[in-house]
Amino acid sequence: MNSDAVRKMLEEVSRGDIDVDEALGRLRHLPFEDIGFARVDGHRALRSGFPEVIFGQGKTCEQTLAIAERIVAHGGPLLVTRVLEDVGSALLLRFPEGKHNRDARCFHLVIETPADRGRGEILVVSAGTSDIPVAEEAALTAWIMGNRVDRIFDAGVAGIHRILSDQKTLERAEVLIVVAGMEGALPSVVGGLVDRPIIAVPTSVGYGASFGGLAALLGMLNSCSAGVTVVNIDNGFGAGYAAALINRRHEKSKS
Repeated sequence: MNSDAVRKMLEEVSRGDIDVDEALGRLRHLPFEDIGFARVDGHRALRSGFPEVIFGQGKTCEQTLAIAERIVAHGGPLLVTRVLEDVGSALLLRFPEGKHNRDARCFHLVIETPADRGRGEILVVSAGTSDIPVAEEAALTAWIMGNRVDRIFDAGVAGIHRILSDQKTLERAEVLIVVAGMEGALPSVVGGLVDRPIIAVPTSVGYGASFGGLAALLGMLNSCSAGVTVVNIDNGFGAGYAAALINRRHEKSKS
């Protein structure tokens, strides 16, 4: 339940459209609901502006479905990351109005298109095609949180002219998410081309000496370009969430 839903409910009580007992019933599972193997945080949207997100990796299909059902009951939207094929199929069967985004390895369900809450556009850039799953996870996260998102894919430093040809697109963005594996050089290049915050995402893409993304992570942490912030290896969700918070348009509270 988010702040808009609570405000609407209080207005309904004030008008006499619903009674106090019904309102209390709706609030019964705040701030969390204990379902045995998980305590679903129904209060998170009120505190943080977005509901709890399910990290699918390591959870059984039954656990994922049970948590998803409670999040949807609280009003959603629903976002499940790191979704395996069988879990995605089960979620789609349970929530046919949702979408299993195989490129992002995510499942999401929104009742209506998210309202635009951003000050500008978030741009997601990937160094290579192999980095697209992490980049798409970031893009989907930023979009479901109410942001306009654009993409530039396969623009790594091995063909530097590719990213240079998109200079106008880079300059249009309010926040940039730059995803790269191998040596992780692309965020430093982009950082030298724009005056906007950059969230760098190292991926586990690369040959043996990339150490599962550690080489890219260290390269990004040691970037000589100012304004580059780094999230953990393959953490597209974390990058998309952080970019959405940076880009959020803060409106005055209604009186």
